[in-house]
Amino acid sequence: MSSKPTNATAKQSAEYAIYKPNSRNTGGVIRFEFNRAKGSVFVDAASQSGEKQFDWEQKITMKWGLSDLGAVLATLQGRQEQAKLFHQSEKANSAFELTFRDDPQKAPYFMSMSRQEAASKSVKKVTLPVTHAEAAILETALRAAITRLIGW
Repeated sequence: MSSKPTNATAKQSAEYAIYKPNSRNTGGVIRFEFNRAKGSVFVDAASQSGEKQFDWEQKITMKWGLSDLGAVLATLQGRQEQAKLFHQSEKANSAFELTFRDDPQKAPYFMSMSRQEAASKSVKKVTLPVTHAEAAILETALRAAITRLIGW
């Protein structure tokens, strides 16, 4: 399944999502949303819950600032092999990983997002392969987000 870029109706946000449903219902989606009002990019991940359906009720969310965006962009631009982001709060710990894989049999990038609840220690995780085309769109979107966040 291919990526589906979407435009939010409000001028305050715009998003790009990479959807990867599969026949085993073990796929997922990771959505990147630029939020001008909050000066950041919100990243949501949801597991597949049925045929082309995703469990948005149990989604994982991270709020990215400039340093997070820089780490992911550096990986997308080939400056480093992996970006690992870790956000800690009283309620939960969230992690995001983007890894470049030099294996012609697999997608060139592998993306993973997880959240561990502090109280129950339960873990939710969404992982998906990312094609060169999806990575190119994501890189362009994140570059634009940085330009807007800095105000240039």
